Amino acid sequence: MRISGVNIPKEKRVVVSLTYVFGIGPSLSRDVLKEAKVDQSKRVKDLTDEEIKKVREIIEKKHRTEGELRRERRDSIERLKRIDSYRGSRHKKGLPARGQNTRTNNRTLRGNVRRVAGSGKKAPPAAK
Repeated sequence: MRISGVNIPKEKRVVVSLTYVFGIGPSLSRDVLKEAKVDQSKRVKDLTDEEIKKVREIIEKKHRTEGELRRERRDSIERLKRIDSYRGSRHKKGLPARGQNTRTNNRTLRGNVRRVAGSGKKAPPAAK
């Protein structure tokens, strides 16, 4: 089964499998299945063609997913950079944009860089 260009795992429950699509989380997945009148505990391989069609239709008509959503996020970040907002400048520098502490806890965003000076003491000469 493919939704928005993503292969959905067949062995997992439908409610979990739909979360493989970018833009669909657990709660949206439950809402889509409720609207399509599909049992959440069913496995993807057990779905009928009619159920698959309903789910795909609901997702494609009512929700932004995958490329469209990624493009929208990228464009909004580019807009922040273009208008020289504070958040845009943080995005440019690769730093947290939402007011987090940066003295210690922003290694993930900076790419796990450890810029720590040594003790300043020279290493003793190697013994001959």
